[in-house]
Amino acid sequence: MSESQSVAESPTVARELTAFQHNILMILADEARYGLAIKRELEDYYESEVNHGRLYPNLDDLVEMDLVEKSELDKRTNQYALTEAGYDAILEQLSWEFSRLLSEDGRRGDIEALLEAAN
Repeated sequence: MSESQSVAESPTVARELTAFQHNILMILADEARYGLAIKRELEDYYESEVNHGRLYPNLDDLVEMDLVEKSELDKRTNQYALTEAGYDAILEQLSWEFSRLLSEDGRRGDIEALLEAAN
């Protein structure tokens, strides 16, 4: 059996996420937020409007996948927080990305510089 067949037979949740959903998880990695705060951060990133019809169904999907926890802040506002499974999905995606980026020795310094700048 080839590697691609074994991967296809056992996909993890992280592999099924859209880039938009992954970006939501990354936003929540810092701290829990309410929906409109997530929307603003996504709009800053995409430099365009993110409509409610795109954001909230994706948040609901992430909650259903147990990657995000939804709680009530008040009668009108929900708060969203990253779960352990959501954190694991982020790490899995980053691990896959880094394994591709670090295939050449010269790129390791670029990644280390990014990590240093983030601190």
